[in-house]
Amino acid sequence: MRQDHMELNGEESSRECYTILVAGIPAAGKSVLAERLSAHLGLPWFSKDSIKEGLYDTIGFRSRQEKVKLGIASTEVLYYLAEQMMRCHKPFILENNFEASSRQGLAELLARYGYRALTLRLTGDYACIYRRFVQREKSSGRHPGHVTNSSYSKDSGAAPSPTVTLEQYVAAIQSREMDSFCMEGSVITVDTTDFSKVDYEAVYREVREWQNRAVLSRACNFDQILHSE
Repeated sequence: MRQDHMELNGEESSRECYTILVAGIPAAGKSVLAERLSAHLGLPWFSKDSIKEGLYDTIGFRSRQEKVKLGIASTEVLYYLAEQMMRCHKPFILENNFEASSRQGLAELLARYGYRALTLRLTGDYACIYRRFVQREKSSGRHPGHVTNSSYSKDSGAAPSPTVTLEQYVAAIQSREMDSFCMEGSVITVDTTDFSKVDYEAVYREVREWQNRAVLSRACNFDQILHSE
C-alpha cells in the first residue's frame, strides 16, 4: 500500500519537473518578460541580476576581476536555488544572460533531476537594442553596480567607466553565444526590437502548449516504465 502511494506521488510530481529559461541579449527585456510570465503562470522567478545586486551592495568590488567573481558567485547561488526547486519537483523560471559557459552546469542539473527546459530567447535588431542598452545604463533606476567595471560599494557608489560601444556590445553577444543559447532544443524566440510590438499573449500560448506537451510526454514515459516492471 505504501509503495503504491509513493508511485502515485512520483507520477504526479514528475509532471511538474520543468523549468523555463528566460535568456537573450543584454537589454532585450528579459526581466520584463520573466516577471510577466511568472505572474501569468503562477511560477516562482529567480533572476541572476537580482542576486548580483545583493552581492554588490553587501560585498562590493574594487576591480573588474572582483566584479567577475561576484558574477560567478551569483550563478552558483542561482543554480543552488534551482536545485532546491528540483529537489521538491517544482516548476520555476530562471532569468539570466545565459551563454555558452552556462550550458554544462545547467545540463548537469537537468539530468540529475530529470527536468525538462524550455528556453525563451529574446533577441532582435542589435543596433536598436544597443540604443536601449545605452539608455538603460544611464537611467537612474539602473543599479550602479551593473554600470561600472572599476569599483562599487553601497557607501561610496560607483566609479565611472567608459560606455560600451556598439562593436563591443555585438562582439560580446557573439563570442559568448548569448543569441544562440538553448537547452534540449526546445526554444521560443521572441523579437523584442520594439517592445510595443511584442505579443505577450502569443508567448503565453506557446509556453502553455509546450507545458502541455511536456506533461503528456512525461506521463506517457512514466506509464511505460510502470508497465515494463
